[in-house]
Amino acid sequence: MTTQPPVWLYDTTLRDGTQGEGVNFSCEDKLRISRKLDELGIHYIEGGWPGSNPKDIEYFQRARHELHLKQARVVAFGSTVKAHTDPADDPQIRLLVDAGTPVICVFGKTWDLHVHEVLRTTLDENLRMIGATAAYLKAHADEFIYDAEHFFDGYKANPDYALATLKAAADNGADALVLCDTNGGSMYWEVERIVADVKAYLDRIGYRGVLGIHTHNDGEMGVANALAAVRAGATHVQGTINGYGERCGNSNLNSIIANLKLKMGLDVVTDQQLARLSEVAHFVAELANLQLPNHMPYVGRSAFAHKGGTHVNAVVKVERSYQHIEPARVGNQKRIVVSELAGKDNIAVKRAEFGLHGLSREQERRVLERIKELENQGFAFEGAEGSVALLLRRLQPDYRPPFELLRYKVVIEHQNGRSNGGYDPTEHGVLAFASKFSEATVKVRVAGQIFHTAAEGNGPVNALDLALRKALLQFYPELAQVSLVDYKVRILDSHAATGAVVRVLIESTDGHATWSTVGASTNIIEASWQALADSFEYALLGLNKQIASKEDL
Repeated sequence: MTTQPPVWLYDTTLRDGTQGEGVNFSCEDKLRISRKLDELGIHYIEGGWPGSNPKDIEYFQRARHELHLKQARVVAFGSTVKAHTDPADDPQIRLLVDAGTPVICVFGKTWDLHVHEVLRTTLDENLRMIGATAAYLKAHADEFIYDAEHFFDGYKANPDYALATLKAAADNGADALVLCDTNGGSMYWEVERIVADVKAYLDRIGYRGVLGIHTHNDGEMGVANALAAVRAGATHVQGTINGYGERCGNSNLNSIIANLKLKMGLDVVTDQQLARLSEVAHFVAELANLQLPNHMPYVGRSAFAHKGGTHVNAVVKVERSYQHIEPARVGNQKRIVVSELAGKDNIAVKRAEFGLHGLSREQERRVLERIKELENQGFAFEGAEGSVALLLRRLQPDYRPPFELLRYKVVIEHQNGRSNGGYDPTEHGVLAFASKFSEATVKVRVAGQIFHTAAEGNGPVNALDLALRKALLQFYPELAQVSLVDYKVRILDSHAATGAVVRVLIESTDGHATWSTVGASTNIIEASWQALADSFEYALLGLNKQIASKEDL
């Protein structure tokens, strides 16, 4: 890299991020993420700890041949040499060299508590370990980065010794000294003050390398602490995509990048790279098999979602009245949410989004009143835009439903496999008493014809689904492409026990689009039917012309 950025971006998702509970990447995942991080404009990608597991060793082997990165440099991570050991004789140090990366990063102990109680060695020996490791690895890599673990806790406890550990690394060739808030409990004003003190110290001793920051989020201050460090003079920032990491996670690199560029005016990435921020966040979450939190700043689905009627009214007039940035700058988009808190503008915006025309403001008002009424009964429309679209479409003068439910019945039969009707868990096990049989019969009108169908299913909802499909597929074969993606049930008033109102939310797809529909009732089957029927009707919205032509036959 020949161009010096205002701040170097160092990603540790593939190492520190995987220490987060529930986060796991295959070697192939790590290679794919590396390419995405390079496209985002990250300068350093910490690939893993080659001394900790075979997967990381494989990653570094494959990275040398398969990764053709435009900007980012791959980093191997490890720890300082063992006490009373020469680096050349330490297997962990040799594995760092064998990784063949242009950059090596190791962490060492800064806090005297750790030196005495964790390493069980002397303060002088710890300084030797840091210096010897730095000198040895600097001779085997283009760049050597030293992570001063627990630096802020160590500085508060014994500032002279904490600074001495930095000097040991600096005197032996460290290109960057990174101050780590490993426990994640520091406050931003502490970080800013201490980083300023360290910078002044490093200037006095003539250090010409880079000063960095690595923060954790245990006090919900990870991003704030990283930005405070930059304000105090740090020009190297470490973090993870989506804030993945041990305990409460690392500082969220998504927010750090956006804030550095959009709030602090530091061009750490290009405008085009910043516009990929949401894409990368969702990509990493998908490979981690984790749901990206909707409310995550900048990249979450709800980051620019507007629900309150007065807010929507303002946003429709002037978007920046309730948005701190343009969503497109980080690859996200504005969303208007419909609920009992909505106003007329919420409905008008959704009507336009759905491409519906010809509805008067009075009709929109009626839809809004109906939504408020239904939400009072237990429905929730902010996560069921398919149902909102149907409420609007049903008001159109020429709207004709693709089918009409006349009646349905569900039969659930329990069997335990014993001729005398008794139940012996030692013989049959608990599952032997589970439902063995669910049958649904459905009577619907389709294109002027009445169909009476029945189907057995794996539970009552599946039986209803199959019975309804049996009737509709004769007219709408495209419905075979529609499948259920998710099915959620929520009890709304648990104090009512088994008589509680339940809400069912169904997410469906046809392989291209995805939509959600909602139902609510004290009867879980009725609530499921409402959501299921709406899901099918939504899928058939583009077939209204076929309905008319088939009725003419």
